[in-house]
Amino acid sequence: MKHKRKTKPKITVVGSMNMDFITEAKRFPKHGETILGENFFTSPGGKGANQAVAAARLGAAVSFIGCIGDDLNGKQLKTQLINEGINVEGIDMCNDKPTGVAQITVTPSKKHIIVVPGANYELKSEWIEQHKKTLTGSDIIVLQLEISLHIIAQVLTIANQYHVPVLLNPAPAKELPIEILQKVTYLIPNETEFSFITGCTSEKEYKRAFQFLHEQGIQNIILTRGEKGVIYRKEDELISHPNKKMNVVDTTGAGDAFNGALAFGIASNQQLDQAIDLAIKVAGCSVTKMGAQAGMPTMQELE
Repeated sequence: MKHKRKTKPKITVVGSMNMDFITEAKRFPKHGETILGENFFTSPGGKGANQAVAAARLGAAVSFIGCIGDDLNGKQLKTQLINEGINVEGIDMCNDKPTGVAQITVTPSKKHIIVVPGANYELKSEWIEQHKKTLTGSDIIVLQLEISLHIIAQVLTIANQYHVPVLLNPAPAKELPIEILQKVTYLIPNETEFSFITGCTSEKEYKRAFQFLHEQGIQNIILTRGEKGVIYRKEDELISHPNKKMNVVDTTGAGDAFNGALAFGIASNQQLDQAIDLAIKVAGCSVTKMGAQAGMPTMQELE
């Protein structure tokens, strides 16, 4: 007897929540110089929250596990996720650290980002254990590197024990123990992170680098390359998938849109190449609006 495909895949995101403070200017100031900016606004962010919103807007049943401070930023970020229909029972609150923030300066051609993790690094092992049922009941778990490595390791151990696939976006780039990499089902680095993990410095070395990760036990590596598209491995061959040209307004959160959409596609039982195609379209749509979470498209907008 054929089982009916689930209409709402269950995705749990364990990760960061930040309030983004965004300044737009014509150029970056020189050392010691003060210049006038063009615009300033705040926007909900954090890689974890961004990826959760991306998946939720496509129709997933998303649960979020993270930590905020006892402050206005934290309350606003939590409310934002509630408004997106995301289960926030997994959000803890700490009293001695402020909610994470990101200072983003944007010019017409570049952007600079400084993240202060704050409460994101206060996520406790006991809290993860308390929400173990949510993790083990997921179709896929999504992780990034804006929380403590020991929490990431704990989540991966639980996921492996209960055979739940895990998508890890290794951002921001940092050294990862081999024990962590070996437990990842889908590794989604950008070029900087890929180089950091493998030591690969040019496209000529991609095949060797993919092979190295494959030998570590990671079956699925999808390398995101911004406007150049993605590269992934299929049956020992590297497949290049180009991006479509879009009217770019703001690239903040484009990578998170890709990861959230990829998780949605995988949890919906799509083939990997189908899920990648969906993720590329979602990321492409996300750059046409200002703000990380504001730019995440719904399935209707995508169509």
